[in-house]
Amino acid sequence: MANNTAEHPPGNSVAEGNHDGDFGVTVMDLRELMELRSAEGVSKIQDTHGDVQGLCRRLKTSAIEGLSGNPVDLEKRHTSFGKNFIPPKKAKSFLALVWEALQDVTLIILEIAAIISLSLSFYHPPGGDSEACGQVAGGVEDEGEAQAGWIEGAAILFSVAIVVLVTAFNDWSKEKQFRGLQSRIEQEQKFTVIRKGQVIQIPVSEIVVGDIAQIKYGDLLPADGILIQGNDLKIDESSLTGESDHVRKSMEKDPMLLSGTHVMEGSGRMVVSAVGLNSQTGIIFTLLCAGDNEEVKKVKKTKTQDGIALEIQPLKSEEATESEEKEEKEEVKPVKKVNVTKKEKSVLQGKLTKLAVKIGKAGLIMSALTVIILILYFVIDTFAVQGRSWTSECTPIYIQYFVKFFIIGVTVLVVAVPEGLPLAVTISLAYSVKKMMKDNNLVRHLDACETMGNATAICSDKTGTLTMNRMTVVQAYVNDTHFKTVPEPDAIKPETLEVMVNSISINSAYTTKILPPEKEGGLPRHVGNKTECALLGMVLQLKRDYQPIRDEVPEEKLYKVYTFNSSRKSMSTVLKNADGGFRMYSKGASEIVLRKCSSILDTQGQPRIFKPKDRDEMVRKVIEPMACDGLRTICVAYRDFPAEAGEPNWENENEILNELTCIVVVGIEDPVRPEVPDAIVKCQRAGITVRMVTGDNINTARAIAIKCGILLPGEDFLCMEGKEFNQQIRNDQGEVEQERLDKVWPKLRVLARSSPTDKHTLVKGIIDSTVLETRQVVAVTGDGTNDGPALKKADVGFAMGIAGTDVAKEASDIILTDDNFSSIVKAVMWGRNVYDSISKFLQFQLTVNVVAVIVAFTGACITQDSPLKAVQMLWVNLIMDTLASLALATEPPCESLLLRKPYGRNKPLISRTMMKNILGHAVYQLTIIFTLLFAGETIFNIDSGRNTPLHAPPSEHYTIVFNVFVMMQLFNEINARKIHGERNVFEGIYKNPIFCSVVLGTFILQIVIVQFGGKPFSCTALTIDQWLWCVFIGVGELLWGQLISAIPTHHLKFLMEAGHGTTKEEIKDEEMAEGADEIDHAEMELRRGQILWFRGLNRIQTQIKVVNAFRSSLHVGLESPESRSSIHSFMAHPEFVPQSEEEARIPTIEETGDEIDPLPSASSSGAGGGGEPPSAFPHSCESSI
Repeated sequence: MANNTAEHPPGNSVAEGNHDGDFGVTVMDLRELMELRSAEGVSKIQDTHGDVQGLCRRLKTSAIEGLSGNPVDLEKRHTSFGKNFIPPKKAKSFLALVWEALQDVTLIILEIAAIISLSLSFYHPPGGDSEACGQVAGGVEDEGEAQAGWIEGAAILFSVAIVVLVTAFNDWSKEKQFRGLQSRIEQEQKFTVIRKGQVIQIPVSEIVVGDIAQIKYGDLLPADGILIQGNDLKIDESSLTGESDHVRKSMEKDPMLLSGTHVMEGSGRMVVSAVGLNSQTGIIFTLLCAGDNEEVKKVKKTKTQDGIALEIQPLKSEEATESEEKEEKEEVKPVKKVNVTKKEKSVLQGKLTKLAVKIGKAGLIMSALTVIILILYFVIDTFAVQGRSWTSECTPIYIQYFVKFFIIGVTVLVVAVPEGLPLAVTISLAYSVKKMMKDNNLVRHLDACETMGNATAICSDKTGTLTMNRMTVVQAYVNDTHFKTVPEPDAIKPETLEVMVNSISINSAYTTKILPPEKEGGLPRHVGNKTECALLGMVLQLKRDYQPIRDEVPEEKLYKVYTFNSSRKSMSTVLKNADGGFRMYSKGASEIVLRKCSSILDTQGQPRIFKPKDRDEMVRKVIEPMACDGLRTICVAYRDFPAEAGEPNWENENEILNELTCIVVVGIEDPVRPEVPDAIVKCQRAGITVRMVTGDNINTARAIAIKCGILLPGEDFLCMEGKEFNQQIRNDQGEVEQERLDKVWPKLRVLARSSPTDKHTLVKGIIDSTVLETRQVVAVTGDGTNDGPALKKADVGFAMGIAGTDVAKEASDIILTDDNFSSIVKAVMWGRNVYDSISKFLQFQLTVNVVAVIVAFTGACITQDSPLKAVQMLWVNLIMDTLASLALATEPPCESLLLRKPYGRNKPLISRTMMKNILGHAVYQLTIIFTLLFAGETIFNIDSGRNTPLHAPPSEHYTIVFNVFVMMQLFNEINARKIHGERNVFEGIYKNPIFCSVVLGTFILQIVIVQFGGKPFSCTALTIDQWLWCVFIGVGELLWGQLISAIPTHHLKFLMEAGHGTTKEEIKDEEMAEGADEIDHAEMELRRGQILWFRGLNRIQTQIKVVNAFRSSLHVGLESPESRSSIHSFMAHPEFVPQSEEEARIPTIEETGDEIDPLPSASSSGAGGGGEPPSAFPHSCESSI
């Protein structure tokens, strides 16, 4: 059902007031009426109200004028019939989120251990002789510190509370953001209604019962209504009924329109009869919510993730409710888990999950080992070496020891498990989503933002995305004359002009208008279909006006309308003449409409015979030249049906749309957006292939593709039409074969005259293909209702915010609020930034993990106590998890992110460079800490902190170890800002105030903890000298970082990468190729120095390599039969002129260049085109369509 609920409320509209029968009908009457279908509904309306007009009178509205819009009347309607608003599900309270955060297993273990430790500290054995229990208890009473035994347990509980509150707060703010996003989408959703005779757009939430709403192709109905006028109207009711067939709606047979259903064809007007909770959507939603509450009682811990999914699908009523229905089914039979998410896990989520599981396992093993070694050491030392016996008085003391060991073990586990990862991902995504709104990207599914960073292909529409979608007629062919500009009115025969102006004015949606500019001197505003606006603009240029003609022939007088759809590619309107005959006006794609013309108006404005050979000549002389100028060609025609022939069978479209008379063929220009060519160059540089998929003819598409830079001179890429595309990819049975598709798509750049099905086939084919070593990640743009399937299938679907229909927006992941291709490039940048932010955080956190775990483990084994105490570890865990994820996940993106290829699905999260950094810094930190641990007392001339008894006061020695450890992490956080081996780690640091404040805040907190933390933090105050030494050692991290980045990564082949995606077996060659993609700045700098010496040698070597590579690839190409057939198939295309010389493909010395480029050429098939000589463009417009 249509989720007018979560995504956009069916509307906050005003309901009409039924104060004591102000209206002649009640809410319940209307609800009952809307529950009826087709004939039942018609008879009910006739029995109760006479007809729809009678219902309008009772609702005090006019079918022509609409409501008055008077606030008092609107308020009354609200009171009587309710608002067009379905309240969203209640958000989780902060306490509920706290409870969820407490479910974390490691935290539960810690809590239990802390409680045991706490309770034992209050138990003092009666008259226990501490000597009898061995040296283990020595010094406790002497120090008078026994009473402080409770502090550690309490401090652990306090730390757990902090961690829980921080987690809950993050979840809470995340949910708040989602709700903000949701309400923003709700506010943006508008619908067209008639008030006071004016057609206006109002927010969906303001629609009231009695409003007259205009509905058209692509709308998602925001309320229930009854049809009062319709043209060829077909509705997709599958969201409510589950029936996939489109339902034809008409006044006579089935006038009932339901909220949440989609208009798939045609247009019309309806009177709104039910809104909000009284509409069909609202009724179902109410039932669902009631069912939901009962379920909650049965099931304690419900889904959290899907709850989020529901909240952030604002436009989609039906999706959220469907998912709820599915979830109800799930809960009934828990055996079968239904996956509700829209797509598979995103690339990053997949890699992170695998990595987190691995780290968690390693942490578990280490912590178990720590506990076992500590206990064994203690038992052997006490009972074997010292020969003590276990007595009842000593039991509590021994148990305290065991609890202490257990706490150390659990703390090792806490530090080892990177629970900050999900937090970092969430913060990074939420931050990006917020910022992306400013870049005109409204993200509807969080993971889409990150997936976009991995995109390898973009299939874009042409109109409105690559072009400005401001259409103007610039050429016309009329009265056998080709005008290169719009002709003067007197250049056209009056009879021709009359029929042309009538045809354009009447045969277009009456909602399409040209309004005066908003500002003086501005351009007139185009409202409605842009192609129709261009034609109406031509009427105005011919000094005529379309409005009086429309007033004379209102929509009610249109006898029959064949609305435009993707299969017809034309629109026709039939009028009844006074003599009983009919006249039909048609317009549509020129090659399609001309095929149906049997005559054309000649120089005298009289029809003359138009034969196929005349048509071919016209295509060659008029349409192709127009298309080569990048113009969209539209043919306007008409046909008369004489009265004596009787009324034709209007259902037989093929008969009706034939024998037309051509009036005019116009060329409409839609200029390329000025910023698009630059954006496409950026995409190609970033290793993303841009393909244009359009409904226009192939010449227009090619001309625009050249202007945009999708096709470049000297390339052998494919441009083909949908028909030819289908012939190549389908077998004799008409089924799509992946093998055939794999031969076409890698070279395909422009698919013209394509249907939405072709778009879906292409997207699916690219995603399912295994030809290239990595699976393609495909982004698709769409605006039409029929683009829905392709948008849903794509990894990331972009819908157009301005031109897009509700159906397209609903199937999408991201809405482009400015319909502009360059916004997609910004989305790529943000997506890559998310990926890099997570990698930065990982690099930082894993260094801390490795060091903390090794220190705790070896310290425990050697000194029988962890140098870093449980509470200290929890503090380190807090800074490295929560605060670091905040600091590193909010780095703003920079243009340099677009200088590398996409990581793809197989690229490991932790590259060799990162592994080098992690291990390199771990070596530095471990060396320092172990030096301090075993020689610190002599270096600083203080008492040793090793082997202190239980409950001994904190020592300066261990405080210094802890402080140095934290200082090193702080400075290493700055190192972690760069993950590709860059030298300048401070670059752009001031652009990120969050990072600066987190580092500063952590530093201040550390001072407070060390100086005033005392017993709970096992710290003692340090002198200024000791502090300076700690900071100095920390700064050493930055210098050490420079040293590490000077080591070229390619020498460190033994380093493992980690965090791979799910892949097929990795081939050795592929690994090498992946290694090459990694930017290693140290290597680059080394090589720059060598270039001066080896320039000549390099050039020769490069040339030899290129020649050899070319020879071997040519050799392989000739050997393998597939490539041979594909070469032939390319030759067979008329568009393809083979390269005159194969040698032209070899780059010359100058072109190979000697600068080291961090990025291999922009596309393997030459998208960026390094090294082709600028030969003439092979696909010249001379080649026939």
